[in-house]
Amino acid sequence: MADNSLPSTTDTHRDHPAATATYARAMRLTPMPDGHRLATWTTGSPGAHPPVVLVHGGPGLWDYLAPLAALIDDLTLVHRYDQRGCGRSDIGGPYSMSQYVADLDALRAAAGYDRWTVIGHSFGATLALAYASGHPSHTAGLGYVSGVGIGDWQTPFMRERARRGRPFAARLGDLEERTVRTAAEETEWRQLHWATDYADATQGIELARPMAEVDLAINTRANKALTFTDEDCVAWAASVTCPVTFIHGTEDPRPLDNARQLADATRGAQLRPVRRAGHLPWIEQPDEVAAPLRTLVTATHDG
Repeated sequence: MADNSLPSTTDTHRDHPAATATYARAMRLTPMPDGHRLATWTTGSPGAHPPVVLVHGGPGLWDYLAPLAALIDDLTLVHRYDQRGCGRSDIGGPYSMSQYVADLDALRAAAGYDRWTVIGHSFGATLALAYASGHPSHTAGLGYVSGVGIGDWQTPFMRERARRGRPFAARLGDLEERTVRTAAEETEWRQLHWATDYADATQGIELARPMAEVDLAINTRANKALTFTDEDCVAWAASVTCPVTFIHGTEDPRPLDNARQLADATRGAQLRPVRRAGHLPWIEQPDEVAAPLRTLVTATHDG
């Protein structure tokens, strides 16, 4: 099942000056075989190792992985993108795991690569796993960062999120009840909703601000439509042939044990817990995340 733990907003696109200043200078719209265009960004430069693509989570969000790219883009080219119907990509589906896997491989083909290392976060970790299973000859390595794993992760997640959010639960409830929110209220709502993803929810309110202030709508249609089962994940994991690294914060409200169960089902996978980090571990513990990712990226050579 997808990580459907997102605030709900309409399936529309808006422009945000701060987001444009951060990302749009290097943005390109890459057409898919069906004419749908995906927003893409590239940093780094070609090196001795295969290029990397970073796959954001949600589903239904936009690319927020520039800080993660900065940990590895001195090693090779690093690509990021907004998934179909999300962020600055063209609006519309279809919204399915098979389509999203096909889009990812179309991006590879458009870039002219024989293979690349695929690193996904949260829902993107599962999408990356599905891609590596379906396109083994094109996948040099797989990074599974903060994915939900297998088994019942939702029950402990909901319980822990409620515990961490208790100090601001009343305010969050008040914002959720409003049918119309101002821009400032929308930002606050997202901050409070995402704060519990951090090891310290009080600090998480401010750590969540950069994502919360991006004035792009969450695609709730994609969020509801993009689903998968434990059986899917186990089958994908069993057929992966490339090096695989699982990275998971010990303080992620989505339990580490569920990720460990999936890692155990993945041939040759390495699990790297990140202490004192939540769902976005590179924000709270960048060095601890950089080390295993850099090892993964440099495990294979291009050519």
